[in-house]
Amino acid sequence: MKVLFICNNAFNPGNGLSVSALTTVKNLKSHGVDARLMAVRNDDPQGQQPDFPLEHFIFPVFEPIIKANGFCYAKVDKKRIREAIQWADVVQFEEALFLETAAVKIARSMGKACVATFHLYPHNIMANLGFSKRSFVNDILMHNWNTMLLDKCSDIQCPTEEVRRYLEAKGTKARLHVISNGLKIEGEARANTPGLDASYYDIRCVGRLAREKSQDTLLDAMRHSKYAGKIRLHFAGNGPMAARYRKMADKLVKDGVLSVAPDFNFYSREELKALSRKAYLYVHCAWVEVEGLSCLEAIKEGAVPVIAEGELIGTPQFSLTERSLYPVFDSKALAGRIDWWIEHPEERDRYSLLYAQSVSKYDVENSIESLIRMYKTALNA
Repeated sequence: MKVLFICNNAFNPGNGLSVSALTTVKNLKSHGVDARLMAVRNDDPQGQQPDFPLEHFIFPVFEPIIKANGFCYAKVDKKRIREAIQWADVVQFEEALFLETAAVKIARSMGKACVATFHLYPHNIMANLGFSKRSFVNDILMHNWNTMLLDKCSDIQCPTEEVRRYLEAKGTKARLHVISNGLKIEGEARANTPGLDASYYDIRCVGRLAREKSQDTLLDAMRHSKYAGKIRLHFAGNGPMAARYRKMADKLVKDGVLSVAPDFNFYSREELKALSRKAYLYVHCAWVEVEGLSCLEAIKEGAVPVIAEGELIGTPQFSLTERSLYPVFDSKALAGRIDWWIEHPEERDRYSLLYAQSVSKYDVENSIESLIRMYKTALNA
């Protein structure tokens, strides 16, 4: 079976979609599937390159915002697209943007099986352009995605049940398959060992510093926590809100709320694992999140999570207790959850092991096998 993955940008380690696309292609190959990638060329000439490379399209006006969010658009080269699709049995679309909407027309005209993965809500894009969660623009964009791509596919991978319900409510016509993007599970599950410095509680937060990730909720929560002076915050990621969040963090220190300045850095995957093994808690604040594998990766290392709960958030599925959930945007409630876990260290340690054990159901091996079955369904159709 030959499967062609089409996405704009596959080589940004800070972008979850990029990481997912590369990982899935690699794992499919290990299962005997000839999977190849069409995407924008990797900026690193020494790094991995797509099998079918495309040139970078500089988007007028919005390019600085797009770049700040770790993304880029591909030029729609129809000759190159046709060449790649001719090779494939199944074409998998990772987004519903200009590249994909042009490619799906070509794929259908050539009689190819077309499938997609729903990696992004419209809100993920529009929030970074300044539109609100309730803006009618989100519905317009979703309607366009259905019309121009999703309804032209026979099958769609929904990383969470939340996504399946959303697409069903929006009238998406394709068959919907709930298949996690999955995580590689290695070794025996173990509880983690929070920092060597017992005078501080290390709290991790991973994700692009962007509007929809809402890390400001965690910063605001420090003003309501009884233990803020004994907390060290670690933000892993970069993005358009970096300057604002650093300013907020500096003011918390200046006002005497925090005694240690929050850490803002970009880390490798191995460094993130090491930090998770020392984290007392992991906080996930995003108000729109398809799945949130960064949270699952922290849980795998034994970090106990506190997760925002609300519509358009798939991450709460990882929670094992109400103590790990708080209403999205509610910084006082988040502070209350953080304080509870600090006041109950034995429960935190008990749940550390329970959480580490819980990730087995998201084993990427199961996800790949489910994807292959989805491809066969699309081919048979």
